[in-house]
Amino acid sequence: MREDIKIDDRALAISDKIIEKLQMINDPEIGLDIYNLGFIYEISLAENGHCEIVITFTGIGCECLESVPGEIETALKEIDEISEVEVKIVWTPAWKMTRISRFGRIALGINPN
Repeated sequence: MREDIKIDDRALAISDKIIEKLQMINDPEIGLDIYNLGFIYEISLAENGHCEIVITFTGIGCECLESVPGEIETALKEIDEISEVEVKIVWTPAWKMTRISRFGRIALGINPN
């Protein structure tokens, strides 16, 4: 689990399942998944199965603004413990390249240090 993602205890208990799904959703412009790009800021899961994801993008003009929230919703609803998904898009704090994981940096050919 990334240390830069705020995650509550209920979501943490199934974080492996959540991360697996998020790593299958790519930003089509960059060619890397939204998890390793550092787009995910917060994950919470209520007792009733309502999952809330707080996410950002590289910018307001990002093509994936239209498709990614729906992809997140569809993917996470495949997890038994999640019955409903709400995706909140935020612009503060602004996304920075420093949020890209070490794996993501290697995959994109960026110095991993």
